[in-house]
Amino acid sequence: MRGLIIALLAMVLVSADTAHYVPQLLANAQSSQKPAPLLWRASLTGSPAARAQLTDFAIANHKPFWLNKLVGLKHAPAAWALYQQAPLHERQPYLLQLAARGGVAEAQLALAMSTEDAQIRERWLLKGAKQAFQPAQAALADWYLLNQQPEKARPWLKATAGEYPASAYHLGRLLWDEGKHQQGRALIGEAASRQNPLARRLEQVLSSYQPQSVAQVKSRAWPQNRQCLQRIQMFATSLSSIERASELYTNFHADKRLQALPICLQRPVWLTQNTLKCSNNWQKTDRLGCDVRPLADAIEARDATHAIVVADLGKANVNNGVMFLDLSDSYSVMVHELAHFAGFVDEYPLGSAMASRYCNGKEIPNLVFDGKLTYAPFTTLTHWQGLAPNLKIAPAKTCQGHDRQAYKPSDKITFLEHHDSGVIPDLYLKLWRQQLGRPNAQRPIFMNLFQSFHYAGNTPQAGKWLKKYQDFNQPAPAPAPPSSPEPALQP
Repeated sequence: MRGLIIALLAMVLVSADTAHYVPQLLANAQSSQKPAPLLWRASLTGSPAARAQLTDFAIANHKPFWLNKLVGLKHAPAAWALYQQAPLHERQPYLLQLAARGGVAEAQLALAMSTEDAQIRERWLLKGAKQAFQPAQAALADWYLLNQQPEKARPWLKATAGEYPASAYHLGRLLWDEGKHQQGRALIGEAASRQNPLARRLEQVLSSYQPQSVAQVKSRAWPQNRQCLQRIQMFATSLSSIERASELYTNFHADKRLQALPICLQRPVWLTQNTLKCSNNWQKTDRLGCDVRPLADAIEARDATHAIVVADLGKANVNNGVMFLDLSDSYSVMVHELAHFAGFVDEYPLGSAMASRYCNGKEIPNLVFDGKLTYAPFTTLTHWQGLAPNLKIAPAKTCQGHDRQAYKPSDKITFLEHHDSGVIPDLYLKLWRQQLGRPNAQRPIFMNLFQSFHYAGNTPQAGKWLKKYQDFNQPAPAPAPPSSPEPALQP
């Protein structure tokens, strides 16, 4: 019993001594020219203050020796410092792991961004964000936006909007889409004033366009200085799509390649929300499409022959005089699809259904097909040669997998094979212009509206648009020959 009492007294004395020992070491370190050994002795007792001071000393004085000693004690800030000091190719992953697991927010962000595993990235971003580390919060917001999870992004956008213009911009976009236009516009304006390029661009769009109903779309004159054989009206369905449509419209008017073509493009119309019913799997085709019936009055008011609808998401395509584009489609995609308005066919391999439709030898401006010699390919080849004396014929990939080989009038990869090649040979531009002068080689939007109203059971409207289609395809009547002058009366 006596021995136990002596042992307990000894423990109390040692504990008391240690309690006085650590503060004394810290105090001595403050006045010492060599504080590191004193701080190290205090660090061995588990003192957080001593370890923090020794880490700061080692960083300030470039003493990796003490950082390594602290790493041996699993001190996370020392591990992070040592990791950062190493050259990129020599950085040790275990140091990053130790620092992140020890609660260093910067390390948690770095570890998150070093992995491609989505769950691991989100977990470490969350750990850093919950420590109120704004770079991690901003990165987490970006991650959720990238993964189409705006509601998860919202609290982190709010937390960082004051410091990060990009966060203010994205939060403003979310508020706008919810109908909170005043709040959204204010945040977008704030981000623009802080030189965020996306916000500045959007500010310009918001200053130039306002949502409007179809009933508000009024007639607008087409250019008088060019023959508008195709009159195309653009429509946008949201804030994002009007921004994209505006950019495409500007690109078209700056494209010198197409300026000689009789194609006219009207300024986009920003439709009010829910005007058009659209889907990225329209009628189970795995393509973007919309019910275009609500556009009928606007098409009539603008005297348009074709339309471009820019929606949020879906695969680009042309269907009976309407081009559908989404936010990801570049201007080169639009130019590619414009050629389809004039009857050109893709020069990349077509799917089986499309190949069966086009690879049967029908007349196509940019393709001929092998097989039995008929007048059609011979006539087309002769026509090509008349427009391009140095014509080069090359195999096209259009009908791969079909029993016919297609040929194109160019040995280059044109914009009809890869839209981003940007290659539109002069011969193609000549053929394009000729196609635009042939109404029966095109399908204006009138056919699309006729079919849409017909299938909806609206016979009067269907008849109206069918007549417009028939009128479009009828060539203008030739002027009557001048009548012979009446013979003069004989006296």
